[in-house]
This record gives sequence, C-alpha cells and structure tokens, in this order.
Amino acid sequence: MHENKEKLERALLVEVDTGGYDAQASLAELYELTRSAGAQPFGAMTQKRPSQDAATCVGSGMMRQITEFVQKYELNLLIFDCELTPTQIRNIERESGVRAVDRTMLILDIFASRAQSREGKLQVELAQLKYLLPRLGGRGSELSRLGGGIGTRGPGESKLETDRRHIRRRIDSLTAQIHDVEMHRRQISRRRKKDGFVTVAMVGYTNAGKSTLMNALTGAGVPAEDMLFCTLDPTARALRLPGGETVLLIDTVGLVRRLPHHLVRAFRSTLEQAAEADIILNVCDASSPEAPAHLDVAKSLLSELGCGDRPVIPVLNKCDLIPDLGEIPMIGHAVRISAKTGEGLNQLLQTIEDNLEAPSMRVRLLLPFTESGLEAEIRKNGSVESEEYTENGFMLTANIPPDLSGALSKYIIE
Repeated sequence: MHENKEKLERALLVEVDTGGYDAQASLAELYELTRSAGAQPFGAMTQKRPSQDAATCVGSGMMRQITEFVQKYELNLLIFDCELTPTQIRNIERESGVRAVDRTMLILDIFASRAQSREGKLQVELAQLKYLLPRLGGRGSELSRLGGGIGTRGPGESKLETDRRHIRRRIDSLTAQIHDVEMHRRQISRRRKKDGFVTVAMVGYTNAGKSTLMNALTGAGVPAEDMLFCTLDPTARALRLPGGETVLLIDTVGLVRRLPHHLVRAFRSTLEQAAEADIILNVCDASSPEAPAHLDVAKSLLSELGCGDRPVIPVLNKCDLIPDLGEIPMIGHAVRISAKTGEGLNQLLQTIEDNLEAPSMRVRLLLPFTESGLEAEIRKNGSVESEEYTENGFMLTANIPPDLSGALSKYIIE
C-alpha cells in the first residue's frame, strides 16, 4: 500500500518595481498570499524598470536568470506581483518551461478554494470569468475548429468564439443570480432596521484577527488561521453589550493592497454590509509595521462605499505580540486589544456602546389624514405595532427613530 501525498508546488516570486507602489511591502504580501494558496515560496527576484516589458514583463537578462534558477532548483511555478497579459504569460512559460500566474490569478485561486456560501461561490466564479474573457485570445490557434475538406471549408465558427459566447452567457446568468441575492439581503437589512436591530461591521486588512475577535466576543466558532483570506463569507452573530443591549456583529471579507478590480466589483455586495452598518470596527494588526497603511486601505474603501457619516472605531489587535507597549502605534482614538488573550475587550465593548445612537421610541400617536407623508416615513424608518382609523386620523402605536421625534412631537399622545 502506498499513500498518495499531494506535493507542494514550489514557487519563485517575481517583483517588477516600476515605482508606482511600495514594492518590498507588496512582495512581502505576495509571500503570504502564496503560502495561503498552498504553495511554498522558494525565493524571490526583483527588477527595477521604468515600465513592464511587453513580451515577458521583465527584461531578457532577468528572464534568463529566472529560467536558470527554476531549472537549478527544480521549481514548478512562477508568481508575478502584477497583472500579466496573455502574451506575457505565454512567452514566460515558453522560456522558463514552468507555469506562470499573476497576482490576480493567485487571489482568485485563494477565493475559489475558500468560498463556502452560495453567494460567495457565485461572486468568485463571476470574477474568474470576467478575468478570463479578455484572455481567451492568448491561448493559441489550438482552439480553432476550422478544417480543410468537404463540409469544413469557409469561415465556420472558431472554438474561441464559442467559448466567448458561453462565458458571456454564464456571466449574464451569474449577474442575475447575484442581483437576486443582493435584493434578498437588502430586504433582511431593512427588516433588521425596522425591528430596531443595531449592526456593527468589522472591516480591515486580511489576517488582522477579525475572525478571532468575532469568536472571542460571541463564541461564533468561525475558522481562524494565520493565513490571508481565511474568512471569505460574511458571518453575523448577536453580541451583548455591557449595558444590556444586544447588537448584531458582522465579520466581512479581508482586504489587501491592490485588490483586483474584478474582485472589488464582484464582492461589492458583500462589502456593502459594512456600508449599511450603524457602527464600523476598522481592525488592524498592531504588530505589523504597516498598521497605519492597513487602516488607510480600509478607510479609503469605506469612503468609496459612502460610509463617511458612520462612527468608525479603529481597533489595534494583536497587542500581545508587542513586548514594549510604547511601540504600539497611537492612531486617533484607537482601542488597543488582544483577541487572543482577551485584553482590552471590555474597553472595546464600552466604546461600541458609547457610539450607539439613542434607542428608538415606542409611542402612541394620532396623525391627521393630511399627514399621510409622515405615516409613510414611520413605516419606512420605524415599525408599526398597531393601527386604527378614527374620525380624526390614524391612531398608531409605533417604534420611531430619534430623528423623527421632532416632526411627530405634536401628534404624540403617550
């Protein structure tokens, strides 16, 4: 009997520094992405260039060095920290003799292996197909169905065009399915707001410890490992605050630098849970020298999603990994915690409670028939427990948000 063991792919990482971003920080992140994808980063090569080479991304001299290195150490994968064109991939693989993938393909692969929910799988497949569609042309003439002989002469239809048609049809189908899921989630979100649920969303850089924090606060049992994108599907759990109020804590997908735009678009509906939350926790790894930059990545995304009016609490996690407390970065009114040891969690809960809006009011009121617009506002932003039509107007028992109390004050009976 022989046990079949899956052999780890050994990869060489390639960084082309064109000066557009911090190449060393991005390469360090690529190392973690490679490890998270299940490959073994064996080494890295960096080249400074004003721009990428159109044929092989790197220069011809560097390409020869890469080929020699790959052959010498018997590596089987090249990972480039940029987005490659189909022509570049074909040329690199031809010269090196091993497979080549780019940063986007790597992240898509991680997402595909981690997606568990129906929506997550739909979003990943949509992102993969949108990435693949413009790259079909680089797969070579072997896709052609044209022949030479009776019944095969003429233009015919190439397999390339058939593939494109199938992919476009599948993209349309996935887009429609994701739209249905989004509508369902929005209905749930509106229902939560009408029922007075307060939602707290955790956003932040991947591997910042959001899942560990979720488990520490709620006992959710969410998988938490030391790897990027361990959590892909959002998780929601009830969280009880010191004052007795219960809120809904939501864990969302992590972020990275230069997240591929295919994924940003595909996972926008997931990230919009943060946009609709009442309070946002911006969690980062305090032990990372890149902590301020990680907070800024999340902050810029929240700004894109239109969260400027929501309370955002910076949370510096993993403080137990810093021996000297004086080295912990002070960023605004950030809360210092360790989700692993429990240090600072009580302060975090108190800070969440301090940022809560005033609770909704349960009132009985008599609205004149001429104020049907106010009744519509109550139904939209609050909830109606009972209603009765009287000679003088609508008699309602309702829960109303604080911002409506002023306009309704003269109609409130009790």
